[in-house]
Amino acid sequence: MGCTTSPEPVLLLLAAFSRHAEVLDWSRARAEAAWGPVALDSEPFAFEATDYYEPTMGPGLVKRFWAFERLIDPAALVDLKLQTNQWEADYARSGNHADERPLNLDPGYLTPAKLVLASTKDHAHRLYLSRGIYAEVTLYFKDRRWQERDWTFADYRREDYQQFFGQCRDYLRGRLREGRRP
Repeated sequence: MGCTTSPEPVLLLLAAFSRHAEVLDWSRARAEAAWGPVALDSEPFAFEATDYYEPTMGPGLVKRFWAFERLIDPAALVDLKLQTNQWEADYARSGNHADERPLNLDPGYLTPAKLVLASTKDHAHRLYLSRGIYAEVTLYFKDRRWQERDWTFADYRREDYQQFFGQCRDYLRGRLREGRRP
């Protein structure tokens, strides 16, 4: 029989995309107010992997990733996804943009071995967490590089995304070596 242990803290990531720069700025400010300072900020990536979001979000989408200084318990993912869903709804109700959905926020976390994303949608590869939230291992780290799964979103297969996740992994490993906890 195995013994239960507490998980190591993980690096909180937030993926945000919109076609409006000021919406991305608003998202970062809202997240930092709630979760603390950003440790790593990605460059803006053109989001061209799919046109799935275009009817509700419009063309010319840009995606940003932020990794936060404060490490978290991975069990917090449910609360984080529910919180970001509320932020999306709050911004949409503000009426600042004509788009039905001017903002998409996807929280997740990174460990030295994997990148996990939260979702409200069930699928064969997703595990139910609680309160309508599921999670999937989107990427895993093996042979000194990020590896995809059959279900990995097309944009997460990009080398430039994975380079940023490599920086995040290095940052997290350094924090864990130093013993710096949340």
